[in-house]
Amino acid sequence: MSEKKIPILAVIGPTAVGKTAMSLDLARALNAEVISVDSRQVYRYMDVGTDKISLEIRREIPHHMIDVADPDQVFTAADFVAQAKDCVTRIRARGRVPLFVGGTPFYYQALFGGLLSIDVPTDESLRARLCAESAEDLYARLEQADPESAARLHPNDKFRVARSLEIFLLSGRKASELYAQQKSAESPYDVLYLGLFRPREILVSGIEARVRAQFASGYPEEVRWLLDHGYSPELPSMQGFGYRELVLYHQGKMTFEEAIMGDAVATRQFAKRQMTWFKKFAPAVWFDLSQNTAEENAAKLLAASRAHLEGELQS
Repeated sequence: MSEKKIPILAVIGPTAVGKTAMSLDLARALNAEVISVDSRQVYRYMDVGTDKISLEIRREIPHHMIDVADPDQVFTAADFVAQAKDCVTRIRARGRVPLFVGGTPFYYQALFGGLLSIDVPTDESLRARLCAESAEDLYARLEQADPESAARLHPNDKFRVARSLEIFLLSGRKASELYAQQKSAESPYDVLYLGLFRPREILVSGIEARVRAQFASGYPEEVRWLLDHGYSPELPSMQGFGYRELVLYHQGKMTFEEAIMGDAVATRQFAKRQMTWFKKFAPAVWFDLSQNTAEENAAKLLAASRAHLEGELQS
């Protein structure tokens, strides 16, 4: 007889749709703690550009998987899975409800869908030497060592190309073979995806408004601080939309308005990719937040959540 799965709630949707506000209402009603599913919020010192929840709210409602790595650390999907599973165990041990909130599709798939990054040792000095090579030379080395991995990566994606080479050099095995051999154990979680969306024109308007608010609320100064403290623009953490545009602004290669619009356009493109992935991967219950009041939407999400957690809440 198979073991009963752990009921899990996950609030998903594109960036700027309103996941945070809805998740706070849910957390308060369900005695829940939030586990952030955001590949940018894991980094310390990157607050404005990643829209981290305020410390005041975090004191009221515990949030996990925020500020768990420095910007110059490699943080993989395997790291997220290991730490998120530990969060679930500890939250449940306190008699509280784990509530996943965020929009990084690969993290959801890694945790709930079985696609987990290979957990092999890392070597920062080796990685630094690899990343010092040109993208062309790196890709040529990977094509020779692991053509299958090379075929699925873009030649200019130096970080992932270097990571595949790092795996090969440290383990002596091709990353593609390790992925192929990895068996996806049945997930111990029964996930209810609560999907939030708004009509495209409303979302686009909201994205630009949020970007402009960030730029007026210390975002340029945050990026200046990171650069002044030695965090290279080449780091994966600094390659996210907004950060890369502000780096160019500080380097005099882009005007302030160009940086704003570059961030807004990249964010819109990311939101579109998020929705494409979520609709393909996550069997969600979708809620159009433009159709009802915030109170009505919160009530609908709460009702669906309680139904999913019914056994847990009664025990």
